[in-house]
Amino acid sequence: FQGLRQISQRTISTASRRQFENRVPEKQKLFQEDNGIPVHLKGGVMDALLYRVTMGLAVFGTAYVVYELLVASMPKKQK
Repeated sequence: FQGLRQISQRTISTASRRQFENRVPEKQKLFQEDNGIPVHLKGGVMDALLYRVTMGLAVFGTAYVVYELLVASMPKKQK
């Protein structure tokens, strides 16, 4: 129990000593720039990749739902 307390105190104290650089102004400048790029793609390659994967999954999911609805609407053949 004592060891757990020491670990938690050490983690909290070391986390408070780290200084993070404030990058908000540069991000604001990037996202407010009027360059014709939609805001959801201004983050770069990773944003474009996530967008394409999301759109692909949405299209695939929609097609799959339509297929399953068509299958469910067809009567089963009698043997």
